[in-house]
Amino acid sequence: MIRQLAGACAALALLVPAAMAQDEAMTTHTATGSFTVQMVPQGEAGPGARTRSAVTKTFTGDFQGSAAGEMLGVFDTAAGSGAYVLIERLEGRLMGREGAFSLVHRGLMTGGQPDLTISVVPGSGSGGLAGIAGEFTLDIVQGVHNYTLHYALPSGEGQ
Repeated sequence: MIRQLAGACAALALLVPAAMAQDEAMTTHTATGSFTVQMVPQGEAGPGARTRSAVTKTFTGDFQGSAAGEMLGVFDTAAGSGAYVLIERLEGRLMGREGAFSLVHRGLMTGGQPDLTISVVPGSGSGGLAGIAGEFTLDIVQGVHNYTLHYALPSGEGQ
């Protein structure tokens, strides 16, 4: 067990300088736009019971493409409270780069007050979006889902 732990620490020590070098070569950007959402419940549930839904989205703006994912949640609509998690894969064009990446959502609602964190899944970028990192925020105004994606990509052509 100690040898395995020592081996893991040695491997981590080799990765840290490489990760730091990669961070130094990153350029940051902000993308904005809107998206439509379609949620298809996968079974029925009553108040306080776990829900599961298939989620698809269509994006416009600085990111143009689509997303598909799965959401799990528990909600008490009468109390305005609940929680959800969603993992989704986005595919399309972000500021001229074709590729894909994943987002992970963690949402809590307590008495109608939201607490939402949406992050790019580390290591999930592919194609022209390989190496992407960042945070995604959304603002729903009169039923329209607006997004802001603060992200970083390795420096290179197409920026």
